Amino acid sequence: MSSTNPTSTLVVSLIGGSHFVNHAYFMLLPPVFGPLQSELGISTAQSGLALGLVGFVVVALQLPFGYLSDAYSRRAVLAISLTVGAVGAALTATAQSYPWLLAAATVTGVGIAGHHPAHYPMLSAATEPSARGRAYSIHGFTGALGFAAPPAVVGVVSSAAVPGDWRAAIALLAVLGGLYAIGCLWLVVTRLPRSVTHAPGSRSGAPREKRRPLRTLPRRALAGVRSTLSATAIVLLTLLWFLVSMVVWGIQAYTAPLLTDGYGVDASTANLLVSAMLVVGAVAILGGGWLTDRYGPRNTVLGGLAGVTVVAVVLASAVLPIVLALAVTLVFAATIKAARPALSTLGDALSTRDDLGKNFGLLTIGISGGGAVAPPVFGALSEATSIRTVFWAMAAIGVVAFAFTFVVLAIGDASVAHASDATDG
Repeated sequence: MSSTNPTSTLVVSLIGGSHFVNHAYFMLLPPVFGPLQSELGISTAQSGLALGLVGFVVVALQLPFGYLSDAYSRRAVLAISLTVGAVGAALTATAQSYPWLLAAATVTGVGIAGHHPAHYPMLSAATEPSARGRAYSIHGFTGALGFAAPPAVVGVVSSAAVPGDWRAAIALLAVLGGLYAIGCLWLVVTRLPRSVTHAPGSRSGAPREKRRPLRTLPRRALAGVRSTLSATAIVLLTLLWFLVSMVVWGIQAYTAPLLTDGYGVDASTANLLVSAMLVVGAVAILGGGWLTDRYGPRNTVLGGLAGVTVVAVVLASAVLPIVLALAVTLVFAATIKAARPALSTLGDALSTRDDLGKNFGLLTIGISGGGAVAPPVFGALSEATSIRTVFWAMAAIGVVAFAFTFVVLAIGDASVAHASDATDG
C-alpha cells in the first residue's frame, strides 16, 4: 500500500469503499424504526427481529462464503456481496408488509455476509506485510464511517421534507450502493490481477480436466469448514475477537448511562460525548494501523487491551473529578479500537494464502458473537447491580483477553513472529 504500488492502492481504495457500503446496509433499519413501525403496523420487537435476522444470515453464511472465496473466486464473492446488498436495500425501501421486510432483511444479510471473506484475502494479496496493518486500518475506518452513513442520510432527507422521506433515504443508499457496485466491479475485473482476485490453487479458471463436478461442492465445502475449525490458533483468535467485541459493544452501549447515572451528566451531554468518543475511536483505527506496522501486531493488541482495562477501572471506580472523567471518556473507545488492525494482522499471520477467506469468516463470527452477547448480558448485569458493575466486568474481560492473547501468540508463535519481523523490516 504505497505510492509505488498502484495495484495495492487501488485494492485498498476499492475494498475500503465496499466496506463503507456494506456497513451502511447493515445500519439501514435502526434510523427508520419509528416510521417503519408506523407504516407497517409492527412492534418494536418485530422491527428488532428484522434487524436481528440480518445479523443471523451474516453469521450463518460466513464460512460458506469463505470457502467460495478460497476455493473459487474472491471476485465472485465480492460481486455477490455488492449486488445482492444493493437489491436488499432496494427491497427495504419498497417494503409494504412485514413479510416483505423480513425477506428484504434476508436478502440484505446475504449481501453483507460476503464482504469480509472477500475483503481480507484481497487486501492481504495486494499489500506487502510491512504495510498490511495500515491497509487493515483503512478498511476498519471506512467501515466505521459506513455505520454512520444511514442515520446521516435519513436525517438530511427528513430535514429536507422529501415525500416518503425514510423510503427516499433508503432508496438513495440503494442507488448509490448499486452505482458503486458497478464501478467497483468493473475496475476489479479490468484492473486487478488474478493473484489478487483468486486464491492460489483456486478451481476457478483451472483446466477443465482438473475441475471437480458441482455435485461434490457441499462435501468439499464441509471439509473446508472442518479444516478451518481444526486450526487451533484461528479458533483461539476467534475467541479473542469475541472478547474484544464484547468490550467494544459495552463501551458503545453503556458509556452514556455511566455518565448520566454514575457522574450526574445530563443525557444530551452524555450522548454528545459518546458520539465524539466514537469519532475519536474511528480515527484511532487509522493510528492502530501505523502502530501495527511500526511495533508489530502483538505489542499493539496488548497495548490496546491494557489501555481499555485501565480506563474501564478508572471510570468504574469514580475516583476522577467529572472534568477528567469526561476527558478520559473521549479516549475510551480509542484504546481498544487501535488494536483492531493488529487483530486483523494476527489473523493474516496465522493463515496460509489459500485459507484467508474461511479464516476471516470464522473471525467475523467472533466479532458478531460478541456484539450479540454483550448488550443483553451487560444490560441484565446493570439492572441486577449497577451501571458501574458493567465497567468492572469490561475491565475483567480486558484482563482475560490480555492473558488470552499470550495463549494465541504461543500457539501461533512462528507465524506471528514472522509477521512481527516483516513489520520491523
